[in-house]
Amino acid sequence: MITRLDHVSVVVDDLTNATAFFAALGMTVEGEMHVEGPWVDRVNAIDGVQIDIVMMRTPDGQGRLELTKFHNPELIEVEPAIAPPNAPGLRSVMFTVDSVDDAVARLRAIGAELIGEVVQYDNMYRLCYMRGPAGIIVALAEELA
Repeated sequence: MITRLDHVSVVVDDLTNATAFFAALGMTVEGEMHVEGPWVDRVNAIDGVQIDIVMMRTPDGQGRLELTKFHNPELIEVEPAIAPPNAPGLRSVMFTVDSVDDAVARLRAIGAELIGEVVQYDNMYRLCYMRGPAGIIVALAEELA
């Protein structure tokens, strides 16, 4: 049995920009490290792994996001590079925000792209999807009182 969800890991091509993106959402850097050696080669089943990691934490201290930049081996391009929302795999990472409009404005200012529109779901949420670093989809939800 699992005891908790520890973190979600995202492989990015630009660690600085990815860190800035999630900082704009209000996450803080918990730690940074360079990782290489036999154990990381074995766990990834890849020889010569060299990566830099930035671990970020949500303001409530409960959620963590690992941003990973591979220096070796080089990143492998996938097709399509920017997968549509209906592609198999990890769909999105959702964050609750104080204001969707403010979050969208902060993220657009650093180059993020709004997918679709900001919409209201019943009287419960205002929601949207943003395209973030490495093409991942970040969902934003503003709880309505």
